[in-house]
Amino acid sequence: MVRDLMERKTLARPALMHVIRLAFVLVSMSLGASISVGYGNAWATGSLWGAFLAALFVGIELGLRDLTFRRFSHATVGLLVGLTGAWLVSGIGFFRTKGLQEFQEARSTFELIIYLGLGFLGMMLALRANREEFSLLIPYVRFRQDGIRDQPSVIGVDVLVDGRLPKVCASGFLGGTFHVPREVIEELQEQAESENGLVAERGRRGLECLEQMRQSQRTELVIQEPIGPAEQPAEMKLITLARGIGARMVTIDANLQRTARLQGVMALNLEELAIALRPMLMAGDELNITLTKEGKDADQAVGFLADGTMIVVNEARKKMGTSQDVVVIGFTKTSAGRLVFAELKDSPRAKSLELPGNNG
Repeated sequence: MVRDLMERKTLARPALMHVIRLAFVLVSMSLGASISVGYGNAWATGSLWGAFLAALFVGIELGLRDLTFRRFSHATVGLLVGLTGAWLVSGIGFFRTKGLQEFQEARSTFELIIYLGLGFLGMMLALRANREEFSLLIPYVRFRQDGIRDQPSVIGVDVLVDGRLPKVCASGFLGGTFHVPREVIEELQEQAESENGLVAERGRRGLECLEQMRQSQRTELVIQEPIGPAEQPAEMKLITLARGIGARMVTIDANLQRTARLQGVMALNLEELAIALRPMLMAGDELNITLTKEGKDADQAVGFLADGTMIVVNEARKKMGTSQDVVVIGFTKTSAGRLVFAELKDSPRAKSLELPGNNG
């Protein structure tokens, strides 16, 4: 299903754009021929000029294929601000003095330089600006997409094979549009077809995540064409894509997260979210857990919370394979994290025990 979706999106969009380009060229040739006939010239001459100008604009459009509409709108606003500043500068009294008016040609050239220079500076400053700076320029213009939850996101292989992203989106913590480079889907497909069972399972899980997100009403999946040079690392392509479309990144790779943030891209780490959502257990808290294996010491049994926290229950080995109510009695720090100790709630020791404070 995901491969079919990728093929439909990658084939339909270029085909539509080719049709639009062809229509633009034909319309330009027709208008050129009509104008040429109106001036008494041969229609073929005007048609050729129309085709030449249309080809010129198509070439410019192809050269700007990596320019997004967001960045184009930023540049337009910057150009407008720059030209407004040039109009104000050229309108001051110094340029209207009698001595300068005598050199009309020099005055016109100087004004042209001001318009070009300030327009260029306005565009470049706008392209380097972020959305917060634009909100200061236009403080009351906000779009729904600017909300953190619905901000567009870029995702890669790591977060897809992890498998938790669709559930996070279904819960409402994340939503909006998710951009997936076509190379990511191709890499997942290669993994799913691998002879290595573990690699194939990771690839299938990543494709299943994409399918769930495609079918969800909370998310929209967009397949992106390649961005950047082919030899560029996949992680850098994700960062380049996120910067180009003004999106954030969702990942579970701490190194990729740090790299993205160093380059000014907002990055969310699902591992950090999982750690933040772990319950803050205290001595005396009651839990219901399933005892799944034996503990290290005699008569101990071990169970796990939904987030993976390990609970060691004293004198509970005979209860293995059952769900039990337990009472937290203390904690110990280890290299793997915090280890939680508990007693069976109905045990005499738990009823008579004066619970200690947190030892962690």
